[in-house]
Amino acid sequence: MRNWKLLPAFVAATLVAVVVSYVAFYFVFLDFFVDLWWFRSLEFEPYFWLRLLYRFIFSGAVTVFFFAVFMFHFWIASRYLGLNPPDEVLLDDGKRKRFQRFAEIFMSGSTKIYTPVSLLLAIAIAVPFYLQWEQALLFFFGNASGVIDPVYGNDVSFYMFAYPIYILIQKELLITATLVLAATGVLYWLEHIFVPNQSKEFPLGAKIHLGALFLFVVAFVIWGYLLERFSLLYVDSNEPVFFGPGFVELHYQLPLIWLEIFFVVAIAAAALFYVFSERHRSKVPAVLATLGLLSVGGLKHTHSIPEMIEKFIVKPNFTRTESESMLSNIDATLAAYDLNNIKTIDFQVNLDATKDIEEWSTKKHFENIPVWDREFLIDSYMQLQGIRPYYVFPTVDEDRYFINGHHQQVNLAAREVNIERLPKEAQNWENKHLRYTHGYGAVISPAAQDAGIPIVWYLRDLNMSSEVGFSVTHPDIYYGQEKYQYAIVPNNLTVKDISSSRDSSNYEGKSGIPIPSYFRKMLLAFYLRDEKIFFSPNISNQSKVLIRRNIDERITALTPFLHLDKDPYLVVDKDRLYWIQDAYTLSNYYPVSKPAADDYLDGKHKFNYIRNSVKIVVDAYDGDVDYYISDPKDPIIATYNRAYPGLFKKLKDMPDQLLQHLRYPRDLYYMQMKIYAKYHQRSPELFYEQAETWEYASVDGQSVLPYFITMDFDRCNDEEEFVMINPMTPVHRDNLSMVGVAGTMDPINCDHSYQPGLTIFKFPKAVQVNGPSQVNALIDQNPEIAAQFTLWNQQGSEVRKGRMVILPMGNSILYVQPIYMLATKTRIPELARVIVSIGNQVVMDKTLLAAFSRMKDLFVKGASGSSSGTSGDEPK
Repeated sequence: MRNWKLLPAFVAATLVAVVVSYVAFYFVFLDFFVDLWWFRSLEFEPYFWLRLLYRFIFSGAVTVFFFAVFMFHFWIASRYLGLNPPDEVLLDDGKRKRFQRFAEIFMSGSTKIYTPVSLLLAIAIAVPFYLQWEQALLFFFGNASGVIDPVYGNDVSFYMFAYPIYILIQKELLITATLVLAATGVLYWLEHIFVPNQSKEFPLGAKIHLGALFLFVVAFVIWGYLLERFSLLYVDSNEPVFFGPGFVELHYQLPLIWLEIFFVVAIAAAALFYVFSERHRSKVPAVLATLGLLSVGGLKHTHSIPEMIEKFIVKPNFTRTESESMLSNIDATLAAYDLNNIKTIDFQVNLDATKDIEEWSTKKHFENIPVWDREFLIDSYMQLQGIRPYYVFPTVDEDRYFINGHHQQVNLAAREVNIERLPKEAQNWENKHLRYTHGYGAVISPAAQDAGIPIVWYLRDLNMSSEVGFSVTHPDIYYGQEKYQYAIVPNNLTVKDISSSRDSSNYEGKSGIPIPSYFRKMLLAFYLRDEKIFFSPNISNQSKVLIRRNIDERITALTPFLHLDKDPYLVVDKDRLYWIQDAYTLSNYYPVSKPAADDYLDGKHKFNYIRNSVKIVVDAYDGDVDYYISDPKDPIIATYNRAYPGLFKKLKDMPDQLLQHLRYPRDLYYMQMKIYAKYHQRSPELFYEQAETWEYASVDGQSVLPYFITMDFDRCNDEEEFVMINPMTPVHRDNLSMVGVAGTMDPINCDHSYQPGLTIFKFPKAVQVNGPSQVNALIDQNPEIAAQFTLWNQQGSEVRKGRMVILPMGNSILYVQPIYMLATKTRIPELARVIVSIGNQVVMDKTLLAAFSRMKDLFVKGASGSSSGTSGDEPK
């Protein structure tokens, strides 16, 4: 009968043991070993152990510290300081024994209670530290940046590295001190009540102990107020005019914080005097100090007084009262977004473009004006070069390659594999994980082509044919942008007619987790939750499991502290294909800098500081990942480099065939220009007036986003530069204010080493320079072009305008508008015409050279207004 009573307890204990074992096996044992094998396969094992060591040392040290704090105070309170028998009890043998008996029971019993309580409290308090252990690395390894904030005079690294940790430490220490004070007070009270023959008064040792704990609470409260001063650097109450502290914050809110500190000190002094003084006790000072603190708190949260200050002091003379605050916000924002070294060129517009047209017509510019938009080109790639149903082109990239004697801009895309495009009956385990394991090759086409002819290919088909010298030894793509599942290669399957390359049975890549034994095979089957891995006869001891094959997932698993650009791009080398991924370091604690408002990167991030500090290269064949520091001046990446020695390489160590393909990141440039559109007005007066604020140029309600172009800007000895172009107009106006250029060429040596820089071509205010929307209107208003569009739309096709290309041309501004025709059935885009516009002249033709020739004739004849011509032939 007694055994039946124990059965429920035995079953419960068994279930708990099974659950704990399951959790430990799956989430500790399996994850640990698979991650170790994976990091080892990438030759990152030292980095793996170092990350693990940092995490457990920091988490363990914090837990031990808080456990020691709780344990120490509970221990001395129960064992040494809480007992206070009078002398007559100690002299009376019976009373003394009774007192000692109860005291021993209390001390030994309380030890059994406060030991686990201390551990539980320590873990609960330390949980936020577990979650922010990487921020602690910045705190311990960070150095001064050399940049001083304008309000308090601290180095900005204090705010990016130390301030977030100080906020966390202050909060947790205040909670800890308050809990210890309350628990210790209760412990003393219990001793005083339950241990017999105690004196009426608390012993002096207990009073000193509680007084010391009270002072700790007061100190942490004061520290909180001191840290609150720095929170004023991040207020947005002065938006939309400027970000950061203004007159009200610095002359009203800040003095109130100092008053709160004064009254907290006064309360502490009055309370301690009341407790320890044997006479002249009075509650009045403590009450008055408390009322003062409450009054200051009320003043901090009232709106009427700040509104009166704004109404009667700030707004009547805004630029004078807020000039320093606006200047601080301008300087900090430009520094935080790396906008201090922009080169500005006053662009003088020549109304007669004849000379510019003649000079341009003699150069190889026409081979680099991108008339094929990647948004349209991807449909052509899919229709003409997909070849097999399981091959896809996730995106089209732009790049430049040395072709036909000069750097020529091309479009290119990787032919990746997507199993979901197979018939449902073919989506079985062998096909998913053993057979259709990788994509194959890439396609390349020139960005500039003549209209009315089939698309030109520089690299095409599964045999990777090329007439301009492209060749790839290992064109297989095992790692890319698709949502790849795990693959097991090499394997024993005989694969035929999937691609022209070696099949999965001959995989020679270095990466992947080896499967040398049945034990590891079993563990990997558990980890991937797929029993077929263990039972499949097609997996040999030479096989490897390839996991995390999406490049974003792969990089994030390795370095979660880096934030990724949304546009990784492909590089075609003679040996194999590579992905280059731009990575950023972010901070939300740069003082007085305006936060970024949009979702720019690989997810929603709140930040007001950014650097493109790392270039990451991923081998598409064997998955190797290499990190190169592209901005060694960034204090954040310098800190991580000290914390993880050997993880990052210098940019000069990057192979030259990859170095020459680095680019200015598209997302970064878009964000920088959106910030600079307002913050280029550097004087407080202009900044307040906002008379010269820009916005992105638009056509038909769509913003003209930055686009790449390879062009000779007469800056580097006829060398073509691969840059991004960004046009902007005044707010609510359509005329062009500026054209921004973001490039990477070294302006001194004029080589292709990575030297990122921004140049702004500003147009004079007195001269009208057409913006994209106005040029688009000129095109639509032209009767000959409009008639041609109407005719094409009636022939079973749809006419679509491509992205308008805008770039400086000598002392003129050139506009190029590609025109596409889409067949209603196949939807394969065809480049039908190109439209060229300079000034108010518009010409449409099949080739840029022909359009330029006719444009020159218009200027020579002195034509005025909107004139145009079309080529006589229509596309078939």
